[in-house]
Amino acid sequence: MPEEDLVDIKFRLYDGTDMGPFRYSSASTVDMLKQRVVSDWPKGKTIMPKAANEVKLITSGKILENNKSVGQCRMPFADNGGGVVIMHVVVQPSLAKTKTEKKIEDSSRKIVCSCSIL
Repeated sequence: MPEEDLVDIKFRLYDGTDMGPFRYSSASTVDMLKQRVVSDWPKGKTIMPKAANEVKLITSGKILENNKSVGQCRMPFADNGGGVVIMHVVVQPSLAKTKTEKKIEDSSRKIVCSCSIL
């Protein structure tokens, strides 16, 4: 694989710590990057993604789409002569799980109302 087809990517987590840099082919998809982030997530963090669909990758102010390749996502000004591209990682739990947890919490609470007229 030619050297110019490889991209060094560092993932910046919510607390400012970094994972990487890792070297990827320009043909690698964003979904592949997300799976790597989930599998290599550092132990002991308060927030942990359970699946790749809970991870959002952001670079140059844009949320990257799963089906795009790394080559398609690179911004022209990010090509700083072989420098490391930094992608910010945002973890968002899936909405389905959050709604289910909310329903369980709501069903366990009972609203009791009483009125007294004197």
